[in-house]
Amino acid sequence: MKNYSRRILLFTITLFLFWGCEDKPKSKYTWDKDGMLVIDGKRTFIIGSYHLPKSNHPFKELAKNGYNYVHVSANQDEMDVAHQHNLYTQISTGLASDNESKKRITKLVQTYKSHPSLLCWEIADEPAFTWNSSDLRIQPESMIETYNLIKQEDPNHLVYTNHGPVNLVSTLQKYNESTDIVACDVYPVIPRGIKPTYALYPDGLQGDLLNPYISQVGEYAEKMHTVTNRAKPLFMVLQGFAWEMLKKVHERDDKMVLYPTYKQSRSMAFNAIVHGANGINYWGMNYSPQPSPFMDDLNRVTKELAGMQNMLSSHSVDLDIEKTYHELRYSIDTGVEILAKKADGIFYLITVNSDKNPVRVSLGNLDDYKRVVVINENRTIPIHNGKFTDEYAPFDVHIYELE
Repeated sequence: MKNYSRRILLFTITLFLFWGCEDKPKSKYTWDKDGMLVIDGKRTFIIGSYHLPKSNHPFKELAKNGYNYVHVSANQDEMDVAHQHNLYTQISTGLASDNESKKRITKLVQTYKSHPSLLCWEIADEPAFTWNSSDLRIQPESMIETYNLIKQEDPNHLVYTNHGPVNLVSTLQKYNESTDIVACDVYPVIPRGIKPTYALYPDGLQGDLLNPYISQVGEYAEKMHTVTNRAKPLFMVLQGFAWEMLKKVHERDDKMVLYPTYKQSRSMAFNAIVHGANGINYWGMNYSPQPSPFMDDLNRVTKELAGMQNMLSSHSVDLDIEKTYHELRYSIDTGVEILAKKADGIFYLITVNSDKNPVRVSLGNLDDYKRVVVINENRTIPIHNGKFTDEYAPFDVHIYELE
């Protein structure tokens, strides 16, 4: 009997040790050291929309134009169709402020956490921002409590939080424990003379940095990296609307309706990417006429981003590029900013002129290469003595493949 008892005890201990040492299954959704999302083991650059297009087949329309992510309501049918078009989804939960809301959120998470399209949950938008007040709209502790509730029910999916651009870094850092993905919205294409409205300051700007131009997008990306100490994925939420169109119809001034141009939308997207954005998310398209020239321009940008998915999701590299500017009768403030990538053995340079003036620059320390192919511009530039020269219009973008 004693021997039998010993065998049972030994078997129990063995099972305990086996279960304790067994690797826990890895989450399908995580991120790499540089913040790039890793989905099913694959690094993925996110191209998203907060709104569905005004179309009979909105999910098909998004997929056709390069999107891979969309905010949806908690609706099985919407999520099913999104999945059919290879779109990841985001669902808003709201805040767990009392027992009823906690029960509601728990049921919501339990209902949809197994849906194959779900990428992340969102608790609340711009929790620290209150217009014309320094008071926090939602206290960090409330966000953290809700985050913990969601993670208790669903440890596998991510939580996304978008911040407004104008709170202190120290304030936004208090929300870090309530999110996995951090985002920041900045919409700098604003006509001069627009009447101040919600989120616009008396000077007619949304942002509060010294830089009033579209290259402020990159500066806000850097601000958010400071908030997270580069420890979380960063999405930049960019402009899919004209500010005047946010007003009621009878309050609009047609002369103040200003949409980003194709070049501006392209510049803002790649400016964000050069500054380490792991995803681009567009807001406000439901306020924009569809179809329209603006939507055509924006779709050109998202399709270009999608066509570069393999390169954008690849690791960045340090090529130690030397920059030499040539006299064009303008000062150089920020100048040309560069992000080098390596994908499938090929090196790329994503370059953005973040100045309001044109520049002419030589990029050097490229002795191992013979020429560059300028992607989507149908031209090549020879490399002589390890460098090549190119020109940029204000806020221009050039993307080079090194040969």
